[in-house]
Order: sequence, then structure tokens, then C-alpha cells
Amino acid sequence: MPPKGVFRTARSRRPAGALAAALVITLSALAGCDAGGSGGSGGSGDKAAGGSAKPAAVRLPPRAAGFDYQIGGAYPPPKGVRIVSRDRADSAAPGLYNICYVNAFQAQPEERSSWPAGLLLRDARGKAVIDEDWNEALLDLRTPAKRERVARRVNQWIDGCANKGFDAVEPDNYDSYARSRHLLTAADATAFMTLLSRHAHARHLAVAQKNTAELAGVRGRAGLDFAVAEECGQYGECGVFAKAFDDRVVDIEYTDAGLRSALAHWGGRLSIVRRDRDVSTPGSKGYVRKVR
Repeated sequence: MPPKGVFRTARSRRPAGALAAALVITLSALAGCDAGGSGGSGGSGDKAAGGSAKPAAVRLPPRAAGFDYQIGGAYPPPKGVRIVSRDRADSAAPGLYNICYVNAFQAQPEERSSWPAGLLLRDARGKAVIDEDWNEALLDLRTPAKRERVARRVNQWIDGCANKGFDAVEPDNYDSYARSRHLLTAADATAFMTLLSRHAHARHLAVAQKNTAELAGVRGRAGLDFAVAEECGQYGECGVFAKAFDDRVVDIEYTDAGLRSALAHWGGRLSIVRRDRDVSTPGSKGYVRKVR
């Protein structure tokens, strides 16, 4: 879980033109490849991108609903909120649609020693590959056997989300392959996500795609049901997620300009909130929450 009050910001943002090029390259590379075996649960209610229809018991978030992002610490949801995302260490909010945040692709500093050394991604010199922004070791997802071992641990956290009454899970750092010094691929990430989605669906949890717009086209194969997007208004990516997930998108903006852009283009269709970058709690010095 993330340290309380510390926001895990989106990284590796690219201009729209570069994103479009990455979409073509990534989806071409993934086309026809095995993303983790057959029989995985599908994405946004159809059989797109090779996925099967998601279980009927999975409950999807409402569209264009009041939303609050509370991964930096839980607090009473403001009036009008129908969807809330909270860290897996916190409890679900009664009566709302609850998304459970899980750091699924990287090991946080305080948890790194608890991971088997062989499951941390290592370079040719045997040194762990670190996400320098957050001092987090990337997990080694390069082989089916290692993906299964990592998934067994993360799936225990997903079980915890289900036991607490959450409706969905938000596996963060899907895009960690982009920070892996070319040791991991998009196909590795998709294969691993498929394992998590299959387990989450068996526990009747929907699964969110976190950022990573370049992989929206393989959402069905990965078993993804809706999107949690950071700053899609700021960076012009909301349309990618809206199309892929039939407007079932929750968007967090971190600037007033980003909020204005998101509302101007998608305010009647997506669930949008402006938060401070630390995702702090009310009463904190930097706390910000706006919906207009």
C-alpha cells in the first residue's frame, strides 16, 4: 500500500501524437500473442480483444457519478459522492461504489524485504531495477512461473479487498514495463494483469485499468472492466478511455486547467474530480477537492 498521504503520480506522459504512435506499435506487438492463457474473464461487457464476457456477478461503477479519490487516507465522502477509491488498508465506504487500490506491479520500500529476492526484477548485474520516483523495486514478470508466484501474493491482497466489501480493485503501475529498462514488455504486463483479473472476477470484483492508455485496446484480453485515469483531461487521453470502456471512467485531475478541460469535453459522461497531488485528507495543509 502507498504511505498515507503520499500520492503515486502518473508518469511517462507523452504528447497526443506520441501516444497514438505508441498505441499502434504496442497493439501490433500484442496482436495474436498469448496474454496469460485461455479462459480469462473479459473486459467491458463484450468479447473485444479476445476476452470472454465478464461474470454477471461483477458490478460496474455508474457513469458520470460523483467521485472521490482517497488513496492517501480515508475520510467521510463529501455530499454527492457515489464512487470512492481507497487504499486496501482502509475500509469500504457504506452505501457507495468502492474501488480498492493495490500496488500490484512494484514493491514498496517498506515491503521490499518481504518479497523473495527472485521475484524482484534484476538487471544483468543482478541489481534490482528501481522506480526512482518512488524508490520501489519492480516485480519480475518475465516468465509464466514468476507471474504466477507474484500473482499468488497480490491475489491475497485482492481477497482482502473482497472481504472488506469493496466492489472493484485498482491494480496500480500497469505501466511499470515502461520503466523496466526494456526488461519487461507490454505483453508481460498484460499477461500478469490477466491473472489478477481472473482472480478478482472469481471474488466478484470488477477490475480497473489504471492509466496506460496505450494498452486500452487489449482491455478484453486483460480482463479489465473500467478505467481509473489520472489527468486524462490534462493530457487529452479521456477519449481513449471513454471509447474503450463505454464511458465507465473515473478521472482524477491535479490542476485547475486539467479539471476545466475534462469537464468541458467529458463532464456529462465521465466521473471527474480535482484532487491535490498528495491526495491528502480534509484539514491537511494542501488538501484540495473540486468537482467544478
